[in-house]
Amino acid sequence: MSAILVRDLEVRLGGQRILAGISADLPAGRFSAVAGPNGSGKSTLLRTLVGIHAPSAGEVTLVEEGVPRSLTAMPARERALRLALVGQDSPVPAGLAVRDVVALGRIPHRRWFDEVDVTPFLERTGVAHLADRDVATLSGGERQRVHLARALAQEPSWLILDEPTNHLDLAAQRDVLALAAGLAADGMGVVAALHDLNHVLEHAESVLVLADGTVHTAGAPAEVLRPELVREVWAADVESVATSRGRRLL
Repeated sequence: MSAILVRDLEVRLGGQRILAGISADLPAGRFSAVAGPNGSGKSTLLRTLVGIHAPSAGEVTLVEEGVPRSLTAMPARERALRLALVGQDSPVPAGLAVRDVVALGRIPHRRWFDEVDVTPFLERTGVAHLADRDVATLSGGERQRVHLARALAQEPSWLILDEPTNHLDLAAQRDVLALAAGLAADGMGVVAALHDLNHVLEHAESVLVLADGTVHTAGAPAEVLRPELVREVWAADVESVATSRGRRLL
């Protein structure tokens, strides 16, 4: 079983400490959520996993078939063959059709516009009907789905999602998170920073709660995301309500 192991991670940006003492086990085949208030370090953690930020201390290790390798020291192309990131507001290449943007996901394989048909990735993310549209003409939600299709075209072992429901309407949010959960059920590692705690409760199998750049708590969402914790970490007064789909916070 593949896993990402984070040990005593510290990240400094511009001389400021953003993350400190972060440790977590993120196994493949599981939808792992990262939650916390704005500024808690969620995006920084995800961007460190994929190599955009370098740790100032600690280590991020990828274990494959029992063999550990430092993700921090791994060459960028090798890392891109294993991990794909979908950011909150990924840049939109000017003048490219949707299918061409998705084909960019093939670059780590040293192929672009290669023999690989990107249609399955377009279909899986619900944007096949937009394949010939200029990506710059799409809505924010449509572009987010295109970037998800591009990430899947990398054929990664790990999908790293930073607020994947950003710009999406309610139905699209449910579809994207259900897709992520399905990929995890098929064996992919999925790590997602999520703003909506009800999304965590409904879709994630584990949650890492960050506060002020440190791990506040971690565990199963139904056990961790209690009203008292939400009041402490988010300073929000909520109630826990049982529904036909499980438990929700209101």
